[in-house]
Amino acid sequence: MAFSQGVSGLKSASVSLDVIGNNIANSQTVGFKSSRAEFADMYAGAMAGMGTRVAGVTQSFGSGAIEQTDRTLDLAINGNGFFRLEQGNEVVYSRNGQFNVDNQGYLVNATGGRLTGYAGDSAGGDPIALQVDNASSAAQATTTAGAVYNLDASTAAGSSSTSSMTVYDSLGNAHAVQLTFTKLAEDADAVPAVPANAWQLSASLNGEQIQLGESADGEALFAQQMTFDGAGALTSEMPLSLNIGAPGTGANDMTVALDLTGTTQYARDFANTSIEQDGYAAGDLIGVSVSEDGLLIGRYSNNQTETLGRIALADFRNPQGLESTGDNAWRETVESGQALVGAVGSGQLGSLLAGALESSNVDLSEQLVSMIIAQRNYQANSQTIQTQDQIMQTLISMR
Repeated sequence: MAFSQGVSGLKSASVSLDVIGNNIANSQTVGFKSSRAEFADMYAGAMAGMGTRVAGVTQSFGSGAIEQTDRTLDLAINGNGFFRLEQGNEVVYSRNGQFNVDNQGYLVNATGGRLTGYAGDSAGGDPIALQVDNASSAAQATTTAGAVYNLDASTAAGSSSTSSMTVYDSLGNAHAVQLTFTKLAEDADAVPAVPANAWQLSASLNGEQIQLGESADGEALFAQQMTFDGAGALTSEMPLSLNIGAPGTGANDMTVALDLTGTTQYARDFANTSIEQDGYAAGDLIGVSVSEDGLLIGRYSNNQTETLGRIALADFRNPQGLESTGDNAWRETVESGQALVGAVGSGQLGSLLAGALESSNVDLSEQLVSMIIAQRNYQANSQTIQTQDQIMQTLISMR
């Protein structure tokens, strides 16, 4: 029986060496999880035992170290979960976050597996293969604008200061609106009366005056009075309405709500301290990035961003039950349980680190020690066979 015991030991030690060798070979494979051979004894009613067998090869799903790469589509999962990929006609799962955009706009790994998630910024429903749309970002017409100025209190009545503000029409064309601030002389007899610290605001586009609201009797106004208190703070109601109309480019009529809240009248030079508006031209996609919560964000040449999708992660009640498919991926089995799929960061799922990768969790020093032990085990089992052979030779040579 010692022959069969020794042979079983040799086979088991050989499998252990194979597993250790595979671990060492994949010590630099991104997202790789180390394995170990587990053994069981064999008795089947035999008093001395019949040797050993490989009961299974299990994997350690502990996290590997996170290494920075500064590459936008390199992703590392910080915590629980697997990337969910459509590979051929099946769904597989991986911790390898090295992704690229293929010629169809899909986010894929090195073997063509398509990363899945949810459309737009949705966080539910059936996951789909995420695709980057190369369509341009549509233009948006300006509807609101804000600016803060200082009007020089020491300016003589009748003096003017001008400033330009860019607005966009519905086709994305940029237009420069000219704002003119004219100091008014105090006149209590005028209709309406002109108080102290009053200015007149007018606006024009391409030399044409812009309507600034209407009077009480419905007449168009092309100038508005701005008043300040004795401390230089603006007291006029805001916002004002710039009725620009069609800018002559085939675009729609434009009406812009202009808010000058924060404008002051101090005895210092005229200055524009801030300006903003909500319109922009059309833009082309120039890059893609991923946020910590898994949002796939497109960046456009018009300085706008758009959410293109949300990455989904999956987890399992028993990751040890997953079946390895090669290419650093696993498939779901009955033993693993059904995949629990959700948005990044939801439930027990981890977050994402962009510009980083999870390295292999193989500990080389530990594997080299295990290899020495497996080698000694192999030698010891071969020694039992050699000893049994010597005993057999002794029996055969007896007379």
